[in-house]
This record gives sequence, structure tokens and C-alpha cells, in this order.
Amino acid sequence: MQLVRQKEQKRSFRTTRMVGAALAVAALGSACAGPGGAEQSAPPKPAAGQPHAQNAAGALGSYADRVRAERAARVAAARKWGLAQPPLEAPAPPKVKPRITTRKGFETDGEGLPPVFTTVPTKQKIVFLTIDDGAEKDPELLRMMSELKLPYSAFLSDYLVKEDYGYFRKMQTSQPGGVALHNHTLNHRYLPGLDYADQKREICGMQDVIEKRFGKRPELFRPPYGNYNEDTLRAARSCGVKAVPLWASEAFPDHMEWREWDRDLHPGDIVLTHFRGKEDWKGTMPDMIRRVMKTITAKGYAVARLEDYV
Repeated sequence: MQLVRQKEQKRSFRTTRMVGAALAVAALGSACAGPGGAEQSAPPKPAAGQPHAQNAAGALGSYADRVRAERAARVAAARKWGLAQPPLEAPAPPKVKPRITTRKGFETDGEGLPPVFTTVPTKQKIVFLTIDDGAEKDPELLRMMSELKLPYSAFLSDYLVKEDYGYFRKMQTSQPGGVALHNHTLNHRYLPGLDYADQKREICGMQDVIEKRFGKRPELFRPPYGNYNEDTLRAARSCGVKAVPLWASEAFPDHMEWREWDRDLHPGDIVLTHFRGKEDWKGTMPDMIRRVMKTITAKGYAVARLEDYV
């Protein structure tokens, strides 16, 4: 009798398991069926927080297409503006800006003054292009730099800029990242020949002009001719200047001039040029850009944005 009951229990268990399996299959079929009961193939869901494989592939393809388009535009712009090679693309700027200190030999006795330097500490093969004063207001320069996507910084003197503030407002917004406008004094005077009060008027007065005309008080200042003394740095600090970038080389339409003994570029070098035209030198501002970019690119350097590092 006990053996009969055990056989009946096994038959009942097998029947229950078969019914459960059938129900599970039916439920799965219902889940996979589309409208009207037609069976569809549903793609597996991505893990939580992960993009769908098709979406990720599409985004990657879109990014690659955008990069190709940007590079093609850069090549076309270089050809349009007469560059032998398109400018190299600068690497992403550091998340933390490097610590800037005064270059050896450029110190004064004062403490806590804005650092004076010619090169930004970095190992990246980048240089920084800066343009001084504001005498020449060539619209071709704005178009050229915008189409080539070349970053640069302007150090302005009011006695020249006031002839056309509008030109420099256009410059400010001529690139997606903007062009920063910095201080080069009101009247481009030889500062060490002035007393502290007159230096302060030259420097802080230009701070006020830039803030009023262009909306932002600059933190960078370049003394005319690169000449300064302790009063210069004290005056600059008093009205918000944080750093004093000079330069390691200077660009002209027909040649380069070098501060360093090896007459070469180095990572983080600051390159100086001026707002000048044919009245002052052998060529236009686009001619100067062609010359300096031939040198920079041939030596394997890219131009980066100074304000991303200082």
C-alpha cells in the first residue's frame, strides 16, 4: 500500500511540474508577442546606467563623423588662408592649472607680487599666441583666426584701442571660446621711468577701461616693452592683476626673433606679436600669422588658449 501511495505522489509531482512549465512558456510567448499576437524579437535590455548598444554605436559614429568634418574644415581653412599645413590640434587643457612662478632673473625684492614669466610650466607641445597694443584693426585677422580656430590673447593699450572699441568687441566673440582682452596700459609708457602713482594710473586706469568697454576686468597684464620694477607689480596687484606674462619669442611677417639661446620653441612658450600692418612691417597681420604658424606647426607644436593654463 505504501508503495502505491509513493507512485501516485510521483505522478502528481510530474504533472504539476509539466503544467508549471507550460504556463511559463505561455507567459513568455505572450511577452514576446506584438499587437495581434505576432511574435517579435525584443533586444536585451542594457544593464542599469549603461547605454543601449545601438545607441552607443550611433553616438560613436556621430562623434567620428563630427571629428572628420572638423578636420576637413581645418584643412580647407588652412588651404584658403595659404598655410602650408593645417594647425595641429591642442590637447585638452589640464583640470588644474599649473602653478606659475616668477622666472629666475626676473624677480624683485617684493613678496606676494604677481609672477613674471615667459613660459608656462607644461610638458605638452603647446605654445600661446599673444598680440599687443591694438594699432592695426584688420577684419581679415578676425576671419582668419576664427576659421582656423586658432586661440590667442590680446593685450590692449587704450590710446590705440579707443579709435575703434567695436573692433575689439567683435574680437571678443569671434571664437566659440572667446578671445580674452588683457591690460597693456593706457598710453604704452616706459613704466620704470614713472613714480608709483603714475604707474598705478596707467595700469589701473586700463583695468577700468577694459571692464567698462568689454565687461570683464582682466587678471593678466603685460608692461610695455616688457619693462617693469617693483612699483609696477605693486600697482598691478592693487587693481586685480594676478600674473604678468612676458614672452619667449616674437613673430613678424618675415622672421621670428628669439629670447632663448637655442633660438627654438619649448613647451609652454609665450609668443608675442603686434597689431601691425604694412605701414609698420613687411606684410599684413594674416602674413604674420602664416609665418608664425609655419614655424609652430613645422616644429610639432599646437597653439593653446593661455587663459586655460594661467
